[in-house]
Amino acid sequence: MARRNVNYHPNGYYHIYNRGANRLDIFYHDADYVFLLKLIRKQAERMNISVIAYCLMRNHYHFLLRQHGEISVSKFMQAVFNVYSKAFNTKYQHTGTIFEGPYKAIAVDSTPYLLHLCRYIHRNPLDAAIVVRPEQWHYSNYPEFIGARNGTLVDREFVAENFGTPAEYEAFVMDTMPAEKVQQELRHYLFQ
Repeated sequence: MARRNVNYHPNGYYHIYNRGANRLDIFYHDADYVFLLKLIRKQAERMNISVIAYCLMRNHYHFLLRQHGEISVSKFMQAVFNVYSKAFNTKYQHTGTIFEGPYKAIAVDSTPYLLHLCRYIHRNPLDAAIVVRPEQWHYSNYPEFIGARNGTLVDREFVAENFGTPAEYEAFVMDTMPAEKVQQELRHYLFQ
């Protein structure tokens, strides 16, 4: 994988994202999403990485990860997506890369950005008009944030410390900002 200008360190938060080559789908069936989530859970436990927020969309993904120890988020991503890419290529008889390029990694440098990033990630299916409520999208941990699902890829302590109750987080996510304000605040974090 290509080098990034990100210094990974213990207790750092990182926004990780990528999309399919030529914007093509990277998930074809429910089983593809589930396979990746199982890989994420296994490697996160093994490498001491917390999954704070995630959303898997048909042609891209977003993760907000916290690195606890010395094993870097970079090693975690490499372990997960090397396996996923090989399995995808085998299953669908695909050759070459399935991703647009190396994943993007941004160190989260402020609490306001950290909190807004959770909302941004969880609103992806809503803003894409795939669902009318974010909890309807099965491939994010928003349902865990609001207490509607008892999944394991969530840091409930993080949610409680930063957002209070599930109802408060739900209100935070549904309190939309004008598109131009979001664009301005996140302009250097978004896909080009």
